[in-house]
Amino acid sequence: MLFSQRKKLKVTLLHLFVLCAAQHSAQPEASQVKGLVGTIHCFPVMVLKSGNLLYGDHGNIANVYLSKQTSTNLEKRFKNRLHWNNVTGFFTLSDLQIDDSGVYTVENTDEGKTTHTFQLTVYYVLSKPQVTVHDNISCSVVCSVENGREVTLSWYKGGEILNQTSSPDHNITLSIPLKVDEQNRDSYRCEAANPVSKETAVVPHSCIESDPFKVTGKHMYSINVTLQTSRQYQLLYETISMVELIL
Repeated sequence: MLFSQRKKLKVTLLHLFVLCAAQHSAQPEASQVKGLVGTIHCFPVMVLKSGNLLYGDHGNIANVYLSKQTSTNLEKRFKNRLHWNNVTGFFTLSDLQIDDSGVYTVENTDEGKTTHTFQLTVYYVLSKPQVTVHDNISCSVVCSVENGREVTLSWYKGGEILNQTSSPDHNITLSIPLKVDEQNRDSYRCEAANPVSKETAVVPHSCIESDPFKVTGKHMYSINVTLQTSRQYQLLYETISMVELIL
């Protein structure tokens, strides 16, 4: 009986140990947030009396203490861009740059200590895609755009995706060719997009399709007329020559 109770106690203690270890090692899940280069990002966690803002391996980049006093220039790269609002209690980062992407943690020590983690990803502002005519006869066009973080370039016909491309190399230009059906030209659009914005372009009106068979047919007809006319002159010349011989 005593052995059985000791065994149950050991199992219970083991369960408690595993549970506590799991709770201790569990990290708060980061909120995924996005921003555009040149804009302002606000971390929506109130720090009214005391707290800190941490950035990745850089550690503390701003702190608030004694309700009003702040220090937001702890990291040179954020100088004059990192601010704390004493009314809302929010930290804000202005003039976002691509390399501002990373993990930010707001520590609130007003009453006890709470933490909120944000995974910030900053994107370039998209440039407008350009559609150029490659061949007027067949109405072939090419859509191009400067590449960037998570940029995709797509051709649409109505709501249907006809073709799409992307590349991890941010230093290249993305491009997709397309053969346009002239009768439905207005239903085509080229779209460049990233997770925070998109830009579109349409097929130029200068792209006018011609039927290559009609063009070829006209040339063939012209050649036939020329040959027939030449043959008629040749027959006429031969007839005149024969008459001269008889005379």
